[in-house]
This record gives sequence, structure tokens and C-alpha cells, in this order.
Amino acid sequence: SIFRGKNPLTGNCLQPNWLHLPVGYHGRSSSVVVSNTNIRRPCGQILLPGSNEPKFSACKSLDFELELGYFLGGESNELGEMITMENAEDRIFGAVLLNDWSARDIQKWEYVPLGPFTSKNFCTSISPWIVTMDALQPFRCCPSSGSQQTDPSPLPYLADPLYASSALDLTLQVSLQPAEEQEPAVITSTNAKYLYWNPRQQIVHHSVTGCVMRAGDLLGTGTISGPLPGSQGCLLEMTRDGLEALHIFFPSPTAPVKSLCVDMGDVDSVSGLRIVRRNYLEDGDKVIMTGFGQLEDGFRVGFGSVEGVVLPAHCPSQLIV
Repeated sequence: SIFRGKNPLTGNCLQPNWLHLPVGYHGRSSSVVVSNTNIRRPCGQILLPGSNEPKFSACKSLDFELELGYFLGGESNELGEMITMENAEDRIFGAVLLNDWSARDIQKWEYVPLGPFTSKNFCTSISPWIVTMDALQPFRCCPSSGSQQTDPSPLPYLADPLYASSALDLTLQVSLQPAEEQEPAVITSTNAKYLYWNPRQQIVHHSVTGCVMRAGDLLGTGTISGPLPGSQGCLLEMTRDGLEALHIFFPSPTAPVKSLCVDMGDVDSVSGLRIVRRNYLEDGDKVIMTGFGQLEDGFRVGFGSVEGVVLPAHCPSQLIV
């Protein structure tokens, strides 16, 4: 709804196909980078408010997207032959944390009618360790949406008989550290169980036309957001596309770091705490994503972190009009 408004057929922001198939788009491997690779702010076409013509500019609405990524393994399917639900699990090798950096102003201009293109292709960051699916088995759980997909039911090829235990109970967090701060602050905390479609269904749908799925292919889940404030997986959702600034409280260097997402108007400090505002990412910001699963007995499996610092854009000056 932030970009499109409510759909008259669904009554919300979802397109009619969203509950029938795992909507996605193709990416590329050339700009998938490992954690601690810095991110150059992209340049591209944007449409300024009130204008009818685009201009070439550095992105002004740079965002992160909190996701999981799944690496495939096993033997490739033949061209023209789809992967079925029965053998999809055997094709999943393991998972990583994934930050699908997004240029929202470029995306807003280019995504109709075919979806994101240059707004997504400049960088995707992943955590350095692949956690195998065997290691994640103890954290299997029911998706937050329920044990069955019934409203509507998916077509038979996408129906997962194991859907009731297809989610993962993984705590996922994003922290932000502006260049002038010594420590990061948590700005969102969510859980992987909020995903509606699971990786088996993603693989099956991706291959339904007979597309070859090879070992080493990487599939992103899409943004993982929870239902409550403070559980959104991107700034687009947190700030309503930059309309409502995110307020982050940074205490003195000797105090623990905390963060709050509240409307503080033009206040710059509260009880000695400095407030940093963000509508979208600024140059020098470090984004840190972490994730782990933990059982009641304390057994824990972590993903490490995926981190990146935003660097200033390199837009050729002669092209800026």
C-alpha cells in the first residue's frame, strides 16, 4: 500500500496473485557480496515529487531488506522438468542471512510494469557461514499464519503436506550504527516464522516452467516483517516510505545502547539521550543483521552477522541534470 495503495480486488495492498504463488523476480550473482563489504550508494533514474520527468541522480531513499537466503545443492533438474514438492527439500543445502539492499526512489519509478531492476541489482549482502538445514531442524515450527494455507488453498503443485512444520523459529534483528556513533542500536526485531511461503514452495514454483535449478543457486525469502511496530524488515515499512522518521536513542558511551521507534517530533534529546532520525539510510551508516535459533534448554544455533557501511555515490557529474 505504501507504493500502490489498496487493491480494489483484495481490499489491501496485496495483488490478487500474492496468496496463490510466491511472487518473486530474478537477480544476478555478480553483485552478491559477503558481510563487511561496503556498499556504494547507487545512481539511477528517479522521479522527484511534483515532476513528470525523471532525472539522473544519486539514490536518496536507500534501504535494507532483512531476509534469509537459501543455497541449493544436489543434482540439477533437467531443462523442461520441474522440481516437485516431494523432492524439493533435498535440494536445499542451507541458509544465510541476506540483506537485499534497495534503492526505493529508483524502484518506485521503474518497477511498473515488470518489477524491480536497477533498484535491486547493485548489491546483495550475505552472512559468511551457510547453516545447513540439518542444523536448523530443531527450530522447525508452524508458520504464524497457521498450519494450513486455506484462504485460498494453493494449486496442487504448490500444496505442501508438511506446511504445518515448514517455518523456522529464528530471531532476526537489524541494528544501525551512524558514522558518529561508537555502538549500534537495534531498530527492529522479528522472526522467520512470519514468512507465508516456505523455501520448498519457492523452489517448486521457480522450476514449474522447467527452469534449471543448479547447486549454488541462491534464493531470497523476501522481506521478513512481523505484525507489530518494531518488527518491520525494512525502512520502507518502518517510515511509511520516509514520511514518518525513525527515532533512535543513543545514550552516553558508558550506558547500554537502546533504541525506540516513536514519534518525538522535533525533540533532539531526552534525559541526556541523543536522538538520531532516519527516514532512509545516510552515507556512513552501518547496517548489521543478526539471527539465531534457541531452544528452551539453551541450545543455540547462530548465523553470525551480515554487515555493510554505506559509501557516498559516484555519479558522473556531467550526467547530472
